[in-house]
Amino acid sequence: MTDTQVRPEPVDRSRFGDLLAAEWIKMRSLRSTYWVLVLSAVVAIAINVNTVYADLPYIDQPPPPGHDMPPFTYDPLHRGLNDIAATLMALAAAAFGAITVFGEYTTGMIRTTLAAVPDRRAVVMAKVVLVAGITLLLGATVSVTSFFATNALLAPRPVGLSIQDPGCLRAVAAYALVVPVCALVGLAFGAVLRHATASIVGVVGLLFIVPMLFGGDRYRFLREIGNHLPMAARSRLGLNPESMTTLGAHPGTIAGSWIALAAWALVSVAVAVTVVRRRDV
Repeated sequence: MTDTQVRPEPVDRSRFGDLLAAEWIKMRSLRSTYWVLVLSAVVAIAINVNTVYADLPYIDQPPPPGHDMPPFTYDPLHRGLNDIAATLMALAAAAFGAITVFGEYTTGMIRTTLAAVPDRRAVVMAKVVLVAGITLLLGATVSVTSFFATNALLAPRPVGLSIQDPGCLRAVAAYALVVPVCALVGLAFGAVLRHATASIVGVVGLLFIVPMLFGGDRYRFLREIGNHLPMAARSRLGLNPESMTTLGAHPGTIAGSWIALAAWALVSVAVAVTVVRRRDV
């Protein structure tokens, strides 16, 4: 080979498994974030269990004598997998997803990472796999534990549910899946904004403030948009078909809610990959 010939660039031989291992080391080193995730899961389970436990005296209370009252209706699915605990888990997961990206930009570690692995898409995908996997495990733990623990409390009473009852498996799955979806949304915000405060404010705004603009039943097109936001889709999928609870005049569909959760996850990944590949460090 002469000096005038162009030498081929060295082939990047790093394997995806090595990237996963490297990203796992980075995430594991964030002890504060690790404890926040664990604590949020424990608190979420406690909220769900305590909600049902606090309802027991009302469930056991017989109607006053001589009063012709309608039978007491209780929705253990809605109470045992309630919105407060889901919001807590979604916020913690979104913050975790965001910090895995903006944390590297803040410290400057991203330069070292991309110098070692020039394939930016592979770097982002390694983060995506780990963030989605960790938060899915966390969401599934909260969802399954909450469902079986709350219905164990209700087992001696006629209002308890089985996982085989209509809508239960769907509700448990949606309660678990919304956690990694929100984590990926947070990851996308971290990639776009690359700033701690801005990323967290953006995630909170999208997941919990923007839905307020698309509530109500007066304007159907606004409600249709709101139905496809992550937390609204989870609420639709968690609706107990045996209960009297409704989601208003224009509720979302089951298929549309599943599609919405999948779309939020896929779009978030696409945004993160595109931004990291095209923007300078």
